[in-house]
Amino acid sequence: MKTPKPLAPLVEDGLIDEVLRPLKSGKEAAVYVVVSEGVVCCAKVYKEANKRGFHTQAQYQEGRKTRSSRQARALQKNSRFGRQQQEELWQNAEVDALYKLAAAGVRVPQPYNFVSGVLLMELLTDADGNAAPRLNDLELSHEQALEYHALLIREVVKMLCAGIIHGDLSEYNILVDSTGPVIIDLPQAVDAAANNNAARMLERDVGNLADYFGRFAPELLTTRYGKEIWKLFETGNLHPMVELTGQFKDSDKRADVGSVLREIDDAREEALRRRFEPDL
Repeated sequence: MKTPKPLAPLVEDGLIDEVLRPLKSGKEAAVYVVVSEGVVCCAKVYKEANKRGFHTQAQYQEGRKTRSSRQARALQKNSRFGRQQQEELWQNAEVDALYKLAAAGVRVPQPYNFVSGVLLMELLTDADGNAAPRLNDLELSHEQALEYHALLIREVVKMLCAGIIHGDLSEYNILVDSTGPVIIDLPQAVDAAANNNAARMLERDVGNLADYFGRFAPELLTTRYGKEIWKLFETGNLHPMVELTGQFKDSDKRADVGSVLREIDDAREEALRRRFEPDL
């Protein structure tokens, strides 16, 4: 096929030997099957921000590190350079997350290279060698639903142990290759320790899994893995091999707001006393 314009520089530089065919095209990126250094893989081409549904929600951006104060200032402005920097951070978030998660043993596509807005990564295939289908395209048995759900909950735990939350996990960004589910599409991944929305995002991701697999195994609809996992993470007790129950009891202990306010007032009075007390 004719080489798409975004892939031409990689072909010229020898990073891509041949472009075989388009694989899929979504709102945020187009993916092609290519040959790189003799290996058949994927080339994910990020679309320009004005040509796709670009996520600008502050909840995803919070906690992401900038390279310099100049970049940080640019991100605060709606200038052309600022939008370019925002786009770069968005793309790098997925690349960084893929490398980190692959190293942690999470089932994600293995990244190979990232050059000029093009991510070269593993091509996932089914048992017949065809491109792996999305989870949403499969009809599952009750047993398969339970098996895949348990596997994905384990992957969510491993991701969180690596400090990352997917942020948009659902049946639409999970592929099923010859060995089971694989998590894809991570440009909105967030830092669990640096993002104030992390707990809510984790619960939403886990809730989406329960809702989907609950169509085939209704008993999953009453599980509360999200809150259980986050509580273990908060208390420092989460690890990849942790035994989960899927149950969680909310605390019925009421906060003693009055006591907290009294402590604040006492601290304020003490600070004022020290400020105006003459030195002895």
